[in-house]
Amino acid sequence: MRRLVALAGVAALSLTLSACGGSGGDAKSSGGNNSDASQVDVVSWWSAGSEKEGLAALQKVLEKQHPETSFQNQAVSGGGGDQAKQKLQADLAAKNPPDSYQAHAGAELSEDIKAGYLEDLSGTYDKLKLREAFPKDLIDRLSVDGKIYSIPSNIHRANVTWVSKAALDKAGIDPSKAPADIDAWIADMEKLQKAGVKYPMAVGNSTWQLHLLETIMIADLGADGYQNLMDGKGDWRSAEVAKAFEHYAKIMKFADPSLLNEDWEPAMKGVINNDGTQAYTVMGDWTPPAFEAAGKKLNQDYFAWPVPGTQGVFDFLADSFTKPVGAKHAGGTDAWLDTISSKEGQIAFNSVKGSIPARSDLTEDEKDKFSEYQKTAMKSFSEDKIVSSVAHGAALPLKVTESMKKEALGKFTAGNFDAKQLQEQFAKSAETK
Repeated sequence: MRRLVALAGVAALSLTLSACGGSGGDAKSSGGNNSDASQVDVVSWWSAGSEKEGLAALQKVLEKQHPETSFQNQAVSGGGGDQAKQKLQADLAAKNPPDSYQAHAGAELSEDIKAGYLEDLSGTYDKLKLREAFPKDLIDRLSVDGKIYSIPSNIHRANVTWVSKAALDKAGIDPSKAPADIDAWIADMEKLQKAGVKYPMAVGNSTWQLHLLETIMIADLGADGYQNLMDGKGDWRSAEVAKAFEHYAKIMKFADPSLLNEDWEPAMKGVINNDGTQAYTVMGDWTPPAFEAAGKKLNQDYFAWPVPGTQGVFDFLADSFTKPVGAKHAGGTDAWLDTISSKEGQIAFNSVKGSIPARSDLTEDEKDKFSEYQKTAMKSFSEDKIVSSVAHGAALPLKVTESMKKEALGKFTAGNFDAKQLQEQFAKSAETK
């Protein structure tokens, strides 16, 4: 499992694909080789907004490609999937798995693989020629001892700053240009406060706090330094890491404390509405549909640029789906995985959700179905240095990230924003077995 953590850390992109052909593992492990395709029970956390719309788009493609399979939506609400993951762990332990479930690609799946909860989908890759459709480094990085256990529906970039033009106009700051580094960004936040923007930074609950922190770590440590930390080769107690935590503590003081238990969308409402009350938020590229719903336009009402200091780095995360051992409708699982790995499924889903397809074989005409932002994200993904998200399960096992959120960040926000204490607690969380 150490190899999974390291590889997922390098670029947890590789979300192992699965598809209609059936798993490449032992037939006896898939619920007695059950080929029932009458339905597919799918657990996800896509219950609202663009995620819900994207899931509905996938359902339509499934109905077209596999009319024999009835889609049963078992989405569980809760930003970042916390509620869904809790329910899943209980069901998996009780040997009552759904037919497929959503997980962040990468190290988040390590414990489920170790516990024997998941089918090996290597045979599915071969049957559907997915090794040819997905980038080789994606396949390599999610392979665990030569096997792959999930299929990616998308790829997201985490290190994006979303900027309110109205707020920055108050301080005479150009919203189209990113500051050179974290120190320059903090200086701009100080200007914004003096200009009347009380809380320049929009931050929500612990998932989004960790999301912000990891991007600051990338900026201060560099892509290689950050990745070494994720891979167990760096020192969480080093002076370099201390600098990142100190920057984080300063930036968190620019956030509205009343929003620190909110999900991402309500927490960044001021940025979305461009009402001048919030200036920045660091969020993944699932946010454009929220701006569109509010009638706001990119490079007019709001701007987007990499977190200062992370230019040329793509902080990767992705949603993937699995085939659990003992799935009651294994044939339905195969149909579902076939749909989400297909060109039609990936285009339908990602064009709504705001992410980009994991497939690298789209034609220029197919790419034209996506927004200008998504086209730039595709280009960045193909050219930039790839690192793996901590907050979204790509870099570290679920047990570690949950400790970082609940133990470390919980104490930090409930206390006096002590950077040294937070760093030490993160070091202890990283040692969680």
